[in-house]
Amino acid sequence: MTVLTDLITALTSGAVEVIDLTAPLSEQTPIIDLPPDRGQPWPFSREVISDFDAAGPTVYWNNIRLSEHTGTHFDAPSHWLSGKNTQDVSQVPPQRLVAPAAVIDLSEDVARDPDFLLRREHIEAWIAEHGPLPDGGWLLYRTGWDARGADPQAFINGRHTPGVAEDCARWIAEETPVIGLGVETVGTDAGLAGEFEQPFPCHWFLHGAGKYGLTQLRNLALLPPTGAVVVASPLPIVGGSGSPTRVLALVTRP
Repeated sequence: MTVLTDLITALTSGAVEVIDLTAPLSEQTPIIDLPPDRGQPWPFSREVISDFDAAGPTVYWNNIRLSEHTGTHFDAPSHWLSGKNTQDVSQVPPQRLVAPAAVIDLSEDVARDPDFLLRREHIEAWIAEHGPLPDGGWLLYRTGWDARGADPQAFINGRHTPGVAEDCARWIAEETPVIGLGVETVGTDAGLAGEFEQPFPCHWFLHGAGKYGLTQLRNLALLPPTGAVVVASPLPIVGGSGSPTRVLALVTRP
């Protein structure tokens, strides 16, 4: 119990800080912009069951309606054709929901070009400076896009949002030890990734390799390049392709 006791002590003292990487979920939460001829995800909505009234004098609660992929959410391998009939969100091993993180910050590049793509050389430069990517950990891609979260139109930006180059997505999926990719945008792929030679390469290659996605993260600017531990807690929806998720990071402070 010494390790866990030490952790609780560090949390209480503030030596370990808990940072919420989750975007608040509301009726204003942006959702992906798809062509009208495609199936459409539901935005978040709610209906009051009772509010200390005749329907329930002592209780306030709501029914909610939303897509598995609304707001900050977890993408399971079964979400994409390349991972069809493989691991759904309820089958993700719980030990994979607590993992170290590498944070690569390319927000200055994205500020100059909203269609900016992460490439292998960016990650290799990060590795040269900070060491290898964490085995069994997350690669978190900071773009500064979370600053747009309060304005759904600016967040979607006419599908001009940053992402990952095709060859880089394949390399992350097939040749790096990470379990998945986390981003600040509405999905793990660039907004225009449907037009790539391999459409939506992050989805295609990562899920085909049994890896995961985390989307619409916030506060990545508060994380160090290495050393943070991510706790991602999707709902274990049986047969689910993903789930809205509370994502926390544990960070040590001096």
